[in-house]
Amino acid sequence: MKHQAIGIEEYRQCAGLFRLGRDVEAALNMVDLFDEAQRLFLQAPQDVQQAWASLLRQMLACQERQDWLGLADFMEYELIELLENMPA
Repeated sequence: MKHQAIGIEEYRQCAGLFRLGRDVEAALNMVDLFDEAQRLFLQAPQDVQQAWASLLRQMLACQERQDWLGLADFMEYELIELLENMPA
């Protein structure tokens, strides 16, 4: 599945909300996006699933610390790269 099919722009928009300090709105969107990502990564090879699990832990740690810029960076760069490079 290529990145056009998985709504990469939605991840960028969510990261943008975190950057703008709209953390409540962004967090609500993030839940839906992470649910979708989880479904996609369940079908991925084991190494990609492990990369997702590691990235998810880091993003949730940012959320716990209320490090919205760090969370936005992980979403906009690391997560999108992982999604874009996921095998079809």
